[in-house]
Amino acid sequence: MSAPGLDIDWNGIDSVFLDMDGTLLDLHFDNHFWLEHVPRRYGETQGLSIEEAKAELLPRYRDIEGTLNWYCVDHWSRELGLDILLLKQEVEHLIAVHPHAVDFLEWVASLGKRRVLVTNAHQKTLALKLERTRLGGHFERVLTSHDLGVAKESADFWPRLRAIEAFDPERCLFVDDNLSVLRAARDYGLRWTIAILEPDSQAPRRSADGFAAILNFSELLPETR
Repeated sequence: MSAPGLDIDWNGIDSVFLDMDGTLLDLHFDNHFWLEHVPRRYGETQGLSIEEAKAELLPRYRDIEGTLNWYCVDHWSRELGLDILLLKQEVEHLIAVHPHAVDFLEWVASLGKRRVLVTNAHQKTLALKLERTRLGGHFERVLTSHDLGVAKESADFWPRLRAIEAFDPERCLFVDDNLSVLRAARDYGLRWTIAILEPDSQAPRRSADGFAAILNFSELLPETR
């Protein structure tokens, strides 16, 4: 079965753009890291309870959410006086690939489509996750918004991406769990934009807010696979 609202013409697609965190990878790692692990470690250094640390950190997160700094390991290391990459390594066992993601990547390759990972993850985080998951070999190109100087939520992201990665928006499929990112892609003209309904396996299902959506990548695979 195709995902609701999807009747994809794969003959009309050249490039498949895929997000990483929450799309290919379970967002539980990131949510646990920022909402539990960082507050705990920050509280230890500042003499705060985890509840006090959360009360201080969560507004600071919200203030820059959706910007490049929000995703920047170096920014938070400076701001919090913590080695953020080292803290990520402490809980890297939680990094996990979503069901059927690799199956989908292999099937897309069999169709001869170009696979491009486009992520907001900082280069250090990206390297950690690709090493942990071995997903890097499933892409013709891997790009992070930090290389382009703007987050994917920005209207400037897709023009900058197109300057270094040639694509026809009418012949692209893009999957992401972030609705703000999907809106920016749709506004730029990407024809196929698909939301992930369960980016975090430990959290409730999200709304797709009008986007075509899937629970997991099995819904994009042919039934005969």
